[in-house]
Amino acid sequence: MSDIESRIDTTRPHTARIWNYWTGGKDNYPVDREAGDRIRALHPGIGEYAKADRLFLGRAVRHLAGQEGIRQFLDIGTGLPSADNTHEVAQRIAPDARVVYVDNDPLVLAHARALLVGTPEGRTDYLDADLRDIDTILAAASKTLDLSQPVALMLLGVVIFIEDDEESYAIVRRLLDALAPGSHLVLSHTVTHPEMPDVDEAVAFWNEHGTPKLTQRTPAAVARYFDGLELLEPGVVSCSAWRPETPTPDVAMYAGVGRK
Repeated sequence: MSDIESRIDTTRPHTARIWNYWTGGKDNYPVDREAGDRIRALHPGIGEYAKADRLFLGRAVRHLAGQEGIRQFLDIGTGLPSADNTHEVAQRIAPDARVVYVDNDPLVLAHARALLVGTPEGRTDYLDADLRDIDTILAAASKTLDLSQPVALMLLGVVIFIEDDEESYAIVRRLLDALAPGSHLVLSHTVTHPEMPDVDEAVAFWNEHGTPKLTQRTPAAVARYFDGLELLEPGVVSCSAWRPETPTPDVAMYAGVGRK
């Protein structure tokens, strides 16, 4: 058994694997499916959040690669590989795009090495690191990415695992400070919203039974991650409402894209 495989805990439900279950993937265990079903019973629409977040990723990357000319992507908190991962979307438009994935979940890393293979013209790399390990991430990413040129910093559903508000804002700011002008922040975050009270109940269940624990923030608190950036239209909104091809119901996962 490899060191990565030895770190996989199949006795407790895990966010990445539940997310994978909700999006129709097969990289999950009975404990994840049971927790996913119980959470969905508390909040029947929650499985749609994972799908909406994945669709938002695709739309944001297509815009950045196709309209903004971005050729470098730093995707932290990658999650388990599924259809239309960041490198696939970006390299479909720009075969020379370079993508660095960062995650510290052992199952994600085991699958990433096998599945996330980029184009011959581009580069795809993977780092085993925690979001808090900023210096490690930047030093390793710089071996693949040219940080003197614009980079898209992808933080989808990952700062929710930083409980302290100020620490989470400081992490995002430090990462952005290391990137060149013209770089973009793409961020999504679970929210607490008075019109969606069952979300709070589902999150409370998760934090009691699952790992790692997550923190909800208000839409206004999510918007604060973009302070000092030029927000692209339509701003910080439900990720299902960020430039959708067809109108879809709002979900309690808010997102935005901002330019440095």
